[in-house]
Amino acid sequence: MTEIARPDAATPYEPGFAGRFLRWCAKAYSAASEAEVIATMDERMISEIARDCSISPQDLVRLARAGPEAADEMLAMMRHLGIDPVEVLLQHPALFRDMQLRCAKCSAKSRCRRDLSNSNAGKQFGHYCGNSDELNAMRTQPNLMLD
Repeated sequence: MTEIARPDAATPYEPGFAGRFLRWCAKAYSAASEAEVIATMDERMISEIARDCSISPQDLVRLARAGPEAADEMLAMMRHLGIDPVEVLLQHPALFRDMQLRCAKCSAKSRCRRDLSNSNAGKQFGHYCGNSDELNAMRTQPNLMLD
């Protein structure tokens, strides 16, 4: 997962335990994928980590398989739409986590990246983004918008 930095913050903020866990896995086992690390854990340990992350064990495994940058498109889409990801994380952490999971599991990533790169995302994301309803609702909340 990409670190999110506030313009006024001295240090970046890395969202959520799941992000820290996946970053730790990537660093600690540079030769192994996150999925291989998870595969070495017993079910009890996976369940405990998943509970700490407020996600299901199945979602933890899916997130590990997707890799630490699995929800980067969500952060880019928020910024593209003028939404401040840090404010969303701070004000709605459970929603932020759910949106990350949805993004990590998304099958339209190539289209999303293409639209983000050619600046069409703001017009097109509603056709394929699993987070479009949430993103559109956020766009109506001034306290969640970038300055």
